[in-house]
Amino acid sequence: MKLQGASPRDVPPMPSLDSIPVGSSARVTEVTGADATSLRLLEMGLTPGVEVQIVGTAPLGCPVELLVRGYHLSIRRNEAARIAVSA
Repeated sequence: MKLQGASPRDVPPMPSLDSIPVGSSARVTEVTGADATSLRLLEMGLTPGVEVQIVGTAPLGCPVELLVRGYHLSIRRNEAARIAVSA
């Protein structure tokens, strides 16, 4: 979506999955990167359009536990940062 009269600097970046608070849900919009980790995230079901709920985090914040497609998935916080979401 392009906003008329807005430059790319005026449009805030999409939040990533690592910035969503525990108990909230978001919809995946993109998995960034073209390496094995990005491919593995897609293979685990984190594809654009899927709804993801943040179930919890470990005491130090990593890993992050997600509920996606009816199963629980734990991923590292730096992997969650690769996943762009919309609320």
